[in-house]
Amino acid sequence: MLLGAHVSVAGGLDRAPGNGASIGCEAIQIFSKNQRQWKTRPLGDAEAGKFREGVRERDIREVVIHDSYLINLADPNEEGVRRSREAFVDEMRRADALGVGYLIFHPGAPKEAGEAYGLKRIAESLDWCLAKADETKAMLLLENTAGQGSNVGWRFEHIHDIMEGVSDRKRLGVCVDTCHTFAAGYDIRTREGYEATVRQIERHIGLGNIRAFHLNDSKKDLNCRVDRHEHIGEGKIGLELFRWLVNDPRFENVPAVLETPGEEEDFRRNLKVLKGLRKK
Repeated sequence: MLLGAHVSVAGGLDRAPGNGASIGCEAIQIFSKNQRQWKTRPLGDAEAGKFREGVRERDIREVVIHDSYLINLADPNEEGVRRSREAFVDEMRRADALGVGYLIFHPGAPKEAGEAYGLKRIAESLDWCLAKADETKAMLLLENTAGQGSNVGWRFEHIHDIMEGVSDRKRLGVCVDTCHTFAAGYDIRTREGYEATVRQIERHIGLGNIRAFHLNDSKKDLNCRVDRHEHIGEGKIGLELFRWLVNDPRFENVPAVLETPGEEEDFRRNLKVLKGLRKK
């Protein structure tokens, strides 16, 4: 695994590679714009160029972008889904400008419209976005969710159904979040449970479609359906799951980034824990 963390872009996107390198990242995740605002300033060529140069100079081996938290591709409201689709297209184009190959996103929440509607609506939204930004190259990674509220994507079957509903499946991949997986009811605390979950992923998604991981312990218990991240080895999942993951040859070159609580020093500490689990 290429281990890393979600790093700050405060002061400019070009600072992110240095921020990652300073805490020992092999891979980084960023927001390409303010994740809690709809409006954003355009991404200039000079800024994008400095970011790409920084990635090369700092020897960051993989970069992923997480999209805005405001985007909801399952929104049953027509104005809401239009706004989300247009914002997602902007994310796709920003990823391309930055030379980033992966754009991670939460599938969406259909609210009162229900699960079946939501899965179909997300696939339709992705088709719309891919047609609108057909010049882009970044792979779109569906992130499994904890299933909080009306969010879909908490079962791997949901991810399968969304992918099956999209016309251009080769543009899609998956990001697996360990906290979300556990909170959704997959017991990954034992070796047997870990392997059973990997088999579920293989059956419904295919291991080759896993292009990224979010490595997070969980503050809450198994099957809680609540998304609350904890430091590695300090939550309800425990340390062993992360030992199996970082040494699993099936995921050898997959970027795996921390989204644990805290600041840079906390990421540095968590990264040290993960790297210490690697077999010599």
